[in-house]
Amino acid sequence: MRNLLRWLKVSHSDNKVKWCLKKAEEELKEDEKHRGLVKKDPDVELAKQHIAKAEHNLKAIVAFKEHGFSDWSTSATFYSIYHGLLAVLAKLGYESRNQGCTFALIYSLIENKKINLDKKFVEEIHVLDHEEKHENPTVIEVREIEQYGVSISLEDPVYERLFSLAKNALDQIKNIIEE
Repeated sequence: MRNLLRWLKVSHSDNKVKWCLKKAEEELKEDEKHRGLVKKDPDVELAKQHIAKAEHNLKAIVAFKEHGFSDWSTSATFYSIYHGLLAVLAKLGYESRNQGCTFALIYSLIENKKINLDKKFVEEIHVLDHEEKHENPTVIEVREIEQYGVSISLEDPVYERLFSLAKNALDQIKNIIEE
């Protein structure tokens, strides 16, 4: 059963990637912009710029907490990690303009052993299969709670989990970019 589930997940992420590529292709026929995924030449310089943005957002996580705006640390956490993932895609020759497409491609790259990134870490940010139950809410779920809710402070254990996740993500991603 576990192998069947693993196969279904791979199939789901690969199918989503195909859909994202097709979506962008169709949109680019009509307009200069797309909301999907495009295969391009690898761009290590762009990858480095995304890493710089991820590091900038990592600093923002701390600054928000220090200045009493820890609820905004959730958004900075998400975007720190997200820019890191965009760095990976740029290095491999992809442009994504859709968060769902970005995560689907990252899952596919992990499952097809194209990148060495811990899948459990990605699942802490975004869950491809929403039927799976997780111990903690994903980074996206926490960000949505804080962004759209009325809380003005993030509990310390949640803050520490998010900061640690963003820092570890950036470390893993830098290794991929340097390979």
